[in-house]
Amino acid sequence: MPDPFSSPLLYRSAVWLDVRLGLLFAVGVPLVLLVWATLQRQGAMLRLLGIYWKVSSLLLIALLLLTDRRPAGYLLLVLAPLLIAGALWFWVDLNEELADLPPWRALPLTLRIWRWGVTLFCLLSAVLATTALACMGGVDKLSLCRPWLEAPAGLHGIVAAVFGFIFGATWNPPVAAFVGYLALAGWVVGLLQWVLVRLPRAGRVAGEF
Repeated sequence: MPDPFSSPLLYRSAVWLDVRLGLLFAVGVPLVLLVWATLQRQGAMLRLLGIYWKVSSLLLIALLLLTDRRPAGYLLLVLAPLLIAGALWFWVDLNEELADLPPWRALPLTLRIWRWGVTLFCLLSAVLATTALACMGGVDKLSLCRPWLEAPAGLHGIVAAVFGFIFGATWNPPVAAFVGYLALAGWVVGLLQWVLVRLPRAGRVAGEF
């Protein structure tokens, strides 16, 4: 990987490639799969995708925090992809049910390709995001930190316009960060409940997770 300090333009291109691939692998394809699996009533796939969306919501929380340049957002950019990759393969019952599906039917084949593809993407994305951890300490490296703030800023502009049009209220970076921290607190509480209560009781069984 090129040194982001000596190649700011190349580094910015890498960050935006990560954003665009994220929109494809982390948003677009799983939405299509969710609709497709719902129409075909594929229970195992729906449970896997439901778990995926619950875990991947951490990425949205990261964007909300980065809108106001909160340091925790950079850390979540590393942790979220790793948790997503783990959540896609953790469940024994889902792995067995998905393995029993006809391998060459369109939906199971597409899910398998996406599952491997998004796992590889998440690992590479987490590696790239580690280069921005220095921004948590307030390091004044515009070539390093600025690219990671551009996508949250763009999303903030869209949300602010929609929020103002519908509710007639102001959506600004501090509000976004406040909502992000509330969502993060709820997410962590849910994770702790699962780790301390459900995991010891059910193990690696998704069930009706």
